[in-house]
Amino acid sequence: MNPVLSVITIVYNNARDIERTMLSVLNQTYRGIEYIVVDGASTDGTLDIIKRYENSIATFVSEKDKGIYDAMNKGLALATGDYVIFMNSGDEFYASDTVAKVFATAPDADIYYGETEMVNDTRESLGRRRHKVPPKFTWRSFKYGMSLSHQAIYIRRSLVEPYDRRYQLSADIDWIIRAAKKASKIVRVDGYVAKYLVGGMSKAKHKQSLLERFDIMKRHYGLIPTLFNHAVIAFNLGWYWLMNRRTND
Repeated sequence: MNPVLSVITIVYNNARDIERTMLSVLNQTYRGIEYIVVDGASTDGTLDIIKRYENSIATFVSEKDKGIYDAMNKGLALATGDYVIFMNSGDEFYASDTVAKVFATAPDADIYYGETEMVNDTRESLGRRRHKVPPKFTWRSFKYGMSLSHQAIYIRRSLVEPYDRRYQLSADIDWIIRAAKKASKIVRVDGYVAKYLVGGMSKAKHKQSLLERFDIMKRHYGLIPTLFNHAVIAFNLGWYWLMNRRTND
């Protein structure tokens, strides 16, 4: 029997992008999808768009929340599938057959992951993220930066825990590391599996995001290794910017 994938979309006042994200989920050729949409009580027309597709959504919630990770925890609590993935408003599966391709790669993995294409507000491709996904991903793979994005990782639901809400911008890094520590079989999927809309709160509050990332890595990897690893991260970032005049995180 094919596994069921719980796809969770978090949205708040994003009428511009929500339909594109929803259609990328609803148009998947893979049939075993449980679609969950968690809206933060939008007031800009987002709800009207969501309600057009309400009959195709397994669970839809619209209520005020205490931030993005509170909303994502609500989505996790509602999920009943074998695997979970977050495809938040503005992001997309790479193609209509992406989910089918992922599960056809290998049976019964704890985690599947692939590459992410970055796009701008006009949906123009910015190419691959600066952090190329590792050939073999483990919980230690984030020591030089977040080498894969949450739109591109499918995790067995039994391995996931709630997001740690002490972090407002970077809890997804901690969440993935904690799941990866418990995973036995991690499978890389060739090529792109997601499109990521650049920007968001982690860019708007970049300093806070970096401080949170440092604290997360310090907890998981230790202080001295994290200090050394951040020196490597800073060098790699500077070199990439010199070569490309952009960071492409």
